[in-house]
Amino acid sequence: MNAPNKITLSRIMLIPLFIILLSYPFHWGDIELLGQSLPYAHFIAVIIFAIASATDWLDGYYARKYNLVTNLGKFLDPMADKLLVSAAFILLVTLDMVPAWVVIIIISREFAVTGLRLVAAGEGIVLAAGQMGKLKTVLQILAIIILLLHNIPFHVANIPVDTILLYSALLVTVLSGVEYFVKNWHVMEDSK
Repeated sequence: MNAPNKITLSRIMLIPLFIILLSYPFHWGDIELLGQSLPYAHFIAVIIFAIASATDWLDGYYARKYNLVTNLGKFLDPMADKLLVSAAFILLVTLDMVPAWVVIIIISREFAVTGLRLVAAGEGIVLAAGQMGKLKTVLQILAIIILLLHNIPFHVANIPVDTILLYSALLVTVLSGVEYFVKNWHVMEDSK
């Protein structure tokens, strides 16, 4: 297993820690951030989520720079993204910070794309993520980070950046899913 794939696996291994921080009612108190109060557990979860998200860029950078792109990496990298983002969105629903219907649409798109990838893999084809899919991931990650920070960086200016990012991520998620299926529909047609 090459270094980029190990970095991807490290992202997957951070997910349980992230889940534990947001699932259990740790009472460590609050941290003051820009005059607003934020639970320590959420702050630590944001740091872990940001580190895990940064490994997405890091593994891709090394894979391309050192010509270490593998079929395993093409499969693991988007799977790690889906696991991390899905866990975060589900936890945000349980914390009453995101409407469940938004998360259902986002996760449904992820299942549909993963299903198409599995059909393609059965035919010996590996489908890589497109540019709109990458934009989707960036918007989702930014939305999650700002939501976990309770929109504090933008609270003073009273700009609902968390809401704007969430619904932008939802829109791009749907559009990228449609684009992915249109672009790769031949896999379904050629499937045996």
